[in-house]
Amino acid sequence: MFRATDRPLSIDEAYRTVVLPECGAVCVFVGTVRNANEGKSVTSIDYSAFAEMAEKEFAKVATEASARWSLGAWYIAHRVGRLAPGEASVIIAVSSPHRAEAFEACRFAIERLKEIAPIWKEEFYDSGKAWVGG
Repeated sequence: MFRATDRPLSIDEAYRTVVLPECGAVCVFVGTVRNANEGKSVTSIDYSAFAEMAEKEFAKVATEASARWSLGAWYIAHRVGRLAPGEASVIIAVSSPHRAEAFEACRFAIERLKEIAPIWKEEFYDSGKAWVGG
């Protein structure tokens, strides 16, 4: 499952999506909004995305990782809209027959996602706001 959504993300949904009887490992990464960045107090972040293209890029990331490791199922979801510190902004889950591949694929996926996905974030502070590049 690959999606960009304005709805809250669910770790339970991610886990249920990737559990397979032939896979003995599930790795889940949850990215959350921090309350500080570069010495500034962050009050919220507004994520925007070209959703259709982002979802295609999520699938591309999964395809790239699946070519490198023996993997089962994928779940990649990114939240859009205004989020407060502590809220989940991205969840990546992947299953694999073995734990090493699941860990490596999950790490690869978040790093690659940050490189290619058309998702932008604007941070809000007590003293103003700024676009944060990626």
